[in-house]
Amino acid sequence: MNESTSVGHPKPRRKRSVERIDAVLFDVGGTIYDDERYVQALRQAVAELAGDVDDVRFWTQYDKNREYSDISLRAAFASQFVPGGDAELLHRHIVKHEEYPVEALYPDVRPFLHALAQQYQLGIVSLSAPQVRDALHRDGLAGLFDAILLGGEPFQKPDPRAFLSVLDQMGVPPANAAYVGNRLDADIRPAARLGMRTVWMLRGEAPPAPTRSQLDEPDAVITSLTGLPMALARLTNRPAPAATRVRGMSTAAVDITGQYRARQRLSIVNAASVRIGSTLDVTRTAQELADVATERFADFVGVDLFESVFQGAEPMVRPTTEPVVLRRAAQQSTLQGCPESVVEPGLLDRYPDDSPMGRALATGKPAQYWAEDPVIQGWLAHDAARSRTAREHGIHSLIVVPLLARGTTLGLAEFLRHRTPDAFDANDLLLAEEITARASLAIDNARRYTRERNTAVALQRSMLPRQAPRQTAVEVASRYLPADSTTGIGGDWFDVIPLSGARVALVVGDVVGHGIHASATMGRLRTAVLTLADVDIPPDELLTQLDDLVLRLDREQDPSAQESVEPETEIVGATCLYAVYDPISRRCTLARAGHPAPAIVHPDGTVDFPDLPAGPPLGLGGLPFESTELELPEGSLIALFTDGLIETADRDVDIGLTRLRRTLSNAPPSLEATCDKVLQALLPTDPADDVALLLARPQTLAASHVATWQLPSEPAIVAHARQLTADQLASWGLDETSFIAELVVSELVTNAIRYGQPPIQLRLIHDANLICEVSDSSSTSPHMRRARTYDEGGRGLLLVGQLTERWGTRHTTTGKTIWTELPANAPTDRATNPARPAGDTAP
Repeated sequence: MNESTSVGHPKPRRKRSVERIDAVLFDVGGTIYDDERYVQALRQAVAELAGDVDDVRFWTQYDKNREYSDISLRAAFASQFVPGGDAELLHRHIVKHEEYPVEALYPDVRPFLHALAQQYQLGIVSLSAPQVRDALHRDGLAGLFDAILLGGEPFQKPDPRAFLSVLDQMGVPPANAAYVGNRLDADIRPAARLGMRTVWMLRGEAPPAPTRSQLDEPDAVITSLTGLPMALARLTNRPAPAATRVRGMSTAAVDITGQYRARQRLSIVNAASVRIGSTLDVTRTAQELADVATERFADFVGVDLFESVFQGAEPMVRPTTEPVVLRRAAQQSTLQGCPESVVEPGLLDRYPDDSPMGRALATGKPAQYWAEDPVIQGWLAHDAARSRTAREHGIHSLIVVPLLARGTTLGLAEFLRHRTPDAFDANDLLLAEEITARASLAIDNARRYTRERNTAVALQRSMLPRQAPRQTAVEVASRYLPADSTTGIGGDWFDVIPLSGARVALVVGDVVGHGIHASATMGRLRTAVLTLADVDIPPDELLTQLDDLVLRLDREQDPSAQESVEPETEIVGATCLYAVYDPISRRCTLARAGHPAPAIVHPDGTVDFPDLPAGPPLGLGGLPFESTELELPEGSLIALFTDGLIETADRDVDIGLTRLRRTLSNAPPSLEATCDKVLQALLPTDPADDVALLLARPQTLAASHVATWQLPSEPAIVAHARQLTADQLASWGLDETSFIAELVVSELVTNAIRYGQPPIQLRLIHDANLICEVSDSSSTSPHMRRARTYDEGGRGLLLVGQLTERWGTRHTTTGKTIWTELPANAPTDRATNPARPAGDTAP
């Protein structure tokens, strides 16, 4: 209702002595003014769209469909007479011819309303505001009504709550008002629920005609508008008001109750088809079933599911627990707050095997019960809570339907009636089975999607680092947040990789696309990065190798799948940012492939995004990558992230970077707290894209923990190198490691003198482990081989591999570095042959 008009009487009335009813309300739609104008408008609209249609054909079609609603009538005529069956086009033409003032009063209305107004207050409700307003004033009827409510959508039934507004204007409580209607379900029962007395009026062919059992339900049943005073007199036990003389009357009635109820059931099935399963969420789908069923079918609906359904797991074919344990997924009631329920949504409930629910789950068949049924009485005798609520709310009938989909049992649905006087019958049981069958498929689809999503999330998380590896170069904190359920899991990842020389690599990447394929591709790329990082190549070269890998992955895809993808929508590769930080020099070398630049937080709180060479995304091929070297001051912070953090559908990248800058500038000391603050400030509740965030606070390795010597390329220097090592380890308090370290240094220095080129450098680093590095200007790398019995060489690297935890080769711009790592307090019993002569490993 969008327009409200109150009209008072032009003359004072005598005080009425009415005990029970002070007001009579009218719904104008067909009660006072004839709606034959709609049929005439329909006839003209059909003539315009279909040309000269034979009258016999038109009226035959009308008689065939006249019992249906306006919408069904339009659809039927559109399918017969309108090209393409366009019902909306037909509706527009009908409205065009229907927009003129209401003309035809029913002949018995005027004298009756004048007589009725002498004893009762009258209120009127109409949805056709312009026509009715003009007609009421034109026919001199407006003065008869104490309140008039006009406005709203034409040709629709008014909300019964509109009558409460009219009563409020008249100052009459609902209990002292009577509602006149001609549809039991659409008029009488909704009005009764509002606390109004009801009169069931039948006039002409207005459905439904009452059955014999229904004659006791209404307060009065009359066959014409002029009979209304007698009905009201019966309600008030007072003499009827004087009525205008009626010279003649004819009444015809057709019992179409069965057709009407069939249409009601079809409309419920149609609503279930359209509204149930709108999402892939198990709980939401169950709630949609409860909402649809409580609108025009049941007074209370509860949906209980097995616990495995919520988790996406395969549900059991038959329940094996005793009693059956289910979790309440959803419920709905015609009463506010679902007071009939004894269990809240989300909580577990238990059903014995002899209960209606247990029987339905065991047999897999729906069942219908009355409150007096021995099965119900026996069950309630052992369930005090349900017995109490059944008595308090007057629950008189119950339908229990197991939720079956694809041969498995998902749970069950319970339908109760207590406000609706009619008990469930066999047709209602079929209807409940039909709508629950549709809901079961939707719930199973949601369950299967949940399982696939859980699998994708598990795959994604299994490929991400579970915890940061042990290293001292940086303090790190990270977060990974998957996308919402509608988008699917993406391919974002991050990594922290310890490198030789106490350095560390920080990696963050993003595979284009979503789903299992993106997660699997991410896993392959992360493995490749770990492998290439172990080779210890520069960041730009690593991205070049990774780019070649992505190109190979594209070529390995199914050719038929490639052909089915449009060129403009083809997904290419991934993005990646790779950074290497050296805690000794405090320098960080970065390279990126189409990825957002990191944020660097300086000690004074300022935040900047360094201008790094962007590089193309991985998978394009043919374009070089560049590295940039930055010096990170002590107390700084570096943040690596994927584009899902700064870019959303409703937010530009620049806005995201501004928010990130503002958040990081006020970051708390704790990195974990900073991660939470960043996600809270930049992300919506359900992000549409995956987000990976890696925060690193660089640490500095003190100069006292690093010792470096330049050695001449002479065999005699090996003994001196061993002595330098022993003295340095003694100053660090690593005497227990000295013996093994001397052997390793001896082997590495000997190999550098024999197979390398000067200058030669020895460096010892005291970090979490003891690191020994020997560098020379040769680019050839040593490799381990099996030495034969009489070979003079080939055993040096074998000895180094046995004595150390890790060893490897790192190429530099001036040559190579052979490095080893030993535990800071390595036991001396690891030396299997300490008296062996110094090394002889071939390059």
